[in-house]
Amino acid sequence: MAHQFDVVIIGAGPSGSVAASLLHQRGVKVLMLEKLEFPRFIIGESLLPQSMEFLQKAGLLQTVVEHGFQFKNGAAFRRAETTSSIDFRQKFGDGWGTTYQVQRAPFDACLAQKVKDMGVDVRFNHEVLDVDLSGEGAQLRIKDDQGAEQDITCTFVLDASGYGRVLPRLLDLERPSSFPVRNALFTHMKDRLCVKDFDRNKILITVHPNHQDIWYWLIPFSNGTSSVGVVVRPDVLDTYEGDNSQKLWTLLREAKELGTLLDDAEELRPVGQLSGYSCDVSTLCSGKFALLGNAGEFLDPVFSSGVTIALKSADLVVDPLVRQLNGETVDWQAEYADPLKVGVSCFKAFVESWYEGSLQKIIFNPPKGENNIRDMIIAILAGYAWNEDNPFVKQPNKYLEMVAAQCP
Repeated sequence: MAHQFDVVIIGAGPSGSVAASLLHQRGVKVLMLEKLEFPRFIIGESLLPQSMEFLQKAGLLQTVVEHGFQFKNGAAFRRAETTSSIDFRQKFGDGWGTTYQVQRAPFDACLAQKVKDMGVDVRFNHEVLDVDLSGEGAQLRIKDDQGAEQDITCTFVLDASGYGRVLPRLLDLERPSSFPVRNALFTHMKDRLCVKDFDRNKILITVHPNHQDIWYWLIPFSNGTSSVGVVVRPDVLDTYEGDNSQKLWTLLREAKELGTLLDDAEELRPVGQLSGYSCDVSTLCSGKFALLGNAGEFLDPVFSSGVTIALKSADLVVDPLVRQLNGETVDWQAEYADPLKVGVSCFKAFVESWYEGSLQKIIFNPPKGENNIRDMIIAILAGYAWNEDNPFVKQPNKYLEMVAAQCP
């Protein structure tokens, strides 16, 4: 049976655009469907250097560079009066050591537009209502930008819908995450950061002075604005009075140095809230579909791993998908899900170590004379969670515990 498209990609975010570009380069007939009109607001703005490799490979890096996003070379950490910082350029192994901090609305839009300019069929305001995988290939029921419903057939479906998680919902793949439920409050601010020594080239992660599992992000952009947010357990957040804005500002001022830094800041949009954002699925792929990035599993925003995992998944899926389209047999678990899980599991161990306290201990009180170990940890925080030459990739729990035990 001849299908209208080889591959339909659900979602025009970063993973969808990278997958679409890479497949288009290989001669695959792709349709990318996006429910919303771009640009649109979404949280998750701090990229990791590993992402640059995938953007470059997909032919999308130049458009990012030329847009003028905020340069980023590392991360700064603060807990009360204790500070620490890392420079991604000091990481273990090869690869990019710098990247960007991006407002996702223009970032996602410029990637999708570049893919469209390449000749990919990109359709905004198109919603996937249902999917049927019972026949040969897949049939998708969609609602177009005029509100009319129609059926589209394809050989394979890639879900790059992020938090929309279209296929997990429609195919009953959703499973509870092993992570505790946490809430995030966030907004964009006109930051007015007048502190002379503040480094806009780094994301600032601040830990609450009394609660190690409450942390804040401040992501400066190139136009004098910043993304600001806090992550806190819902039972703790419920003890704060007021609306989302009042709760956010109360929490910010509890971290005195951060509150002072933002004292003159002005909210540019209503404070949003995400609850229970960590998620998992029963399977990432089959012979007819694969889940990319957040559509499959989202861990936690603390190390900005979301976009990196999304782009890695888009890069990983292309070779086996093209081979299958050419008539070869593909073991999707072995060739896609398992390799992707290597990095996801590594990031997961780092996130768990952060909340448990060991990684915070390492960051704020690193062991003396262990520069090689520090460089290996920096490599993971820079997104290189699939480089198995790094022992922290293969056995992250073992090595994090070992290093934490050596910290003063």
